[in-house]
Amino acid sequence: MSENNISTSAPRDSQWREELRKATPVKERTSIPRVKMPELDPAYRVTCNEEVNQGLSEEAAVLEAKRCMDCPDPQCMTGCPVSINIPGFIKNIERKEFLQAAAVLKETSALPAVCGRVCPQEKQCESRCIYHKMKKEPVAIGYLERFAADYARNSGETASPAIAPKNGIMVAVVGSGPAGLSFAGDMAKRGYEVTVFEALHEIGGVLKYGIPEFRLPNEVVDVEIESLARMGVRFVKDCIVGKTFSYEDLHGMGFKGIFVASGAGLPRFMGIPGENFNGVMSSNEYLTRINLMGAGRPDYDTPVLKGTHVAVIGGGNTAMDSVRTARRMGAERAMIVYRRSEAEMPARVEEIKHAKEEGVEFMTLYNPVEYLADEKGRVRAMRVQRMELGEPDASGRRSPVPVEGAIEEIPVDLVIVSVGVSPNPLIPNAIKELEVSRRGTIVVNEDTLQSTVGDIYAGGDIVRGGATVILAMGDGRHAAAAMHERLSK
Repeated sequence: MSENNISTSAPRDSQWREELRKATPVKERTSIPRVKMPELDPAYRVTCNEEVNQGLSEEAAVLEAKRCMDCPDPQCMTGCPVSINIPGFIKNIERKEFLQAAAVLKETSALPAVCGRVCPQEKQCESRCIYHKMKKEPVAIGYLERFAADYARNSGETASPAIAPKNGIMVAVVGSGPAGLSFAGDMAKRGYEVTVFEALHEIGGVLKYGIPEFRLPNEVVDVEIESLARMGVRFVKDCIVGKTFSYEDLHGMGFKGIFVASGAGLPRFMGIPGENFNGVMSSNEYLTRINLMGAGRPDYDTPVLKGTHVAVIGGGNTAMDSVRTARRMGAERAMIVYRRSEAEMPARVEEIKHAKEEGVEFMTLYNPVEYLADEKGRVRAMRVQRMELGEPDASGRRSPVPVEGAIEEIPVDLVIVSVGVSPNPLIPNAIKELEVSRRGTIVVNEDTLQSTVGDIYAGGDIVRGGATVILAMGDGRHAAAAMHERLSK
């Protein structure tokens, strides 16, 4: 550990922070350009599944940390759904107290190495950075979070937060995605006996089946899960709550509270002609077969359709993951087909950039209207409608409207539909007392995330219908605080 032994319980210690400010004046800090993330060469990375972003060196991380102004009222923290002490961990990096930086992260985040890779920092913490007022690029908070978490993992000294004495109260978590893991970590820190039930054969939920390893390596997720296990969290795989165990069974086993984080794994389709043809599939199925079940890898028998001309329908991060995966699976032509403009794509800017570098074509302002098949029932082409932007819709984005008569036919032999997901219906169907919205989401109190069944709380995609990893984690933290308040009365 650190020779200086800075206490993580007081990460904003005024003395050493004042020393840092004097060592590097404001003018010098603001003149430092934002760090660039080292990346694998595009020509090489499409041939493998290695992680594209290679991480910062110690020197680069320390220099980037010096850019942080350590604001008296750090607005970056208000943009973080899990309330990470951002200036606290960054200033520890500036002092080269890397393990202490990781410890500060672990105080509020169960998955810092994950968040540092996949969270949309540009729309959250970094969007509130004071550098925007100076017309400069914000501090690379996400890169620094990843650096600190990776440093701790690679050093073999993964940070663990303080844990209260066991209180003997058992709580159950349904689903091991980001919401469930975040909840489990916070409840374990409070002394609860936490058991996470996962329907699949791997722990991690969407972090394992939905996000490719070139963006989030499985070993990174596994280390975060192992950290929770060391905190006392118990994991049960291949267990479907609602089938293997009922709500009543969990009560009989002694659980006093249940957090439902079963996600939104039900794929949506567009309801257009030809979607039932062989070669038209959801992004959920495509990514799960490859990411979780090893399709395409040596020694794995899981089948998955491959295509030479692949179209991915959608413009979100899952669409980018799918089309970049298709390139790695051998697609000669891989296309994103999106009915709005690129400026309106919900995918992260970095993911769009990486896709373009890897040879992905972007067919923006196009919308598929029909798929055509060959004599064997395999998709052979798609008919697309040219679109133009009209008036803004309820989300504030300009609504796409068809250009009359502008329909084209494009050869494809694999179509991956990535236009959204619906909540997993198993828990809502199994517990009739739960109030469920028209969209199939569990209705909860906005402040406490408590459902209409008193001991059941819920968060993540089963409540939101589809959200980011960090928003799901924020739900887990809020639900843990609320359930703890209820159970400790």
